Amino acid sequence: MNAIDRPNSANPTPEIRGVEFGRSNEGFADARLGDLLLAMLPRANGGWFLASAWRVARPLSELKRADFYGHDGDLADEAAFRARVLETAEHQRELSALQRVQTRMVCSTPWGASQLATIYAEGIVAHMTAGHGGFRLSTERNESVVPSLRIGSGWYEEDDAWAIVALTFPDLFTTYERRLADRIIRDKWPDEWEAIYGRPLQPGESVGRDRRDFERRHAGAWIVASAISSGHHPGMVEVVANLGGQRGVAVMERRFLVPKPEYDRRGPFGFVIDEGRHAPYDGPSSFIGWRRKAS
Repeated sequence: MNAIDRPNSANPTPEIRGVEFGRSNEGFADARLGDLLLAMLPRANGGWFLASAWRVARPLSELKRADFYGHDGDLADEAAFRARVLETAEHQRELSALQRVQTRMVCSTPWGASQLATIYAEGIVAHMTAGHGGFRLSTERNESVVPSLRIGSGWYEEDDAWAIVALTFPDLFTTYERRLADRIIRDKWPDEWEAIYGRPLQPGESVGRDRRDFERRHAGAWIVASAISSGHHPGMVEVVANLGGQRGVAVMERRFLVPKPEYDRRGPFGFVIDEGRHAPYDGPSSFIGWRRKAS
């Protein structure tokens, strides 16, 4: 029996804040928010992910997987899907209230010529180019950014640095955007986050801090850099490990054999070799590069 309950697709959940929930005739949960449609699609290797579609007029019960595109993150279960849908609806509502103005400006950015500009407020403009984009803060606006995060040029790229703008001018961003920005600051600039909020980050609150702690604890250990199922030792994984997880041409490398079930339980920052249990391996290799070295 499928882990997800499947109510009758002809009776979708009543609208909540302009959201209509339903289920397609292919069995996946879906939802409509005006012209935007979202779906909880199964992954090939198990689990689900959030996908979207735009301006498909057919009823939710008639939608097909082929109608959706993109990958907007993994979903744990249907409750997580419903939470993401409602979060998106709230984001759209707040976004309409902010009244950002889109226009075109003749402007050169660090990423090329501006093709579209969005004015958030006087002195705060987001620019899109052919390949990238980011915010431009005026000199006066840039002075409001805390010195530890301030970029002297006033340009804040769209991948991570935009979060600094959202942190500095929270009233210009939606709740969802502020939450995402806070996550980025904690992960990318944990020391600065702690200084701003006056408390230490706990384990699990910052990927950047957790990675740094992991690397410090295992600075003298062999950490796996690459792995492959061994074609010479069934049930084992052949790994290449670097001392301290370092990368580069001159870094010392060693090979080890690790039982597959054990390797499958590796943590988010890599697998640490236990030299008391994982003996160095110098036998025939399943790595093409190592076979070439041996020859």
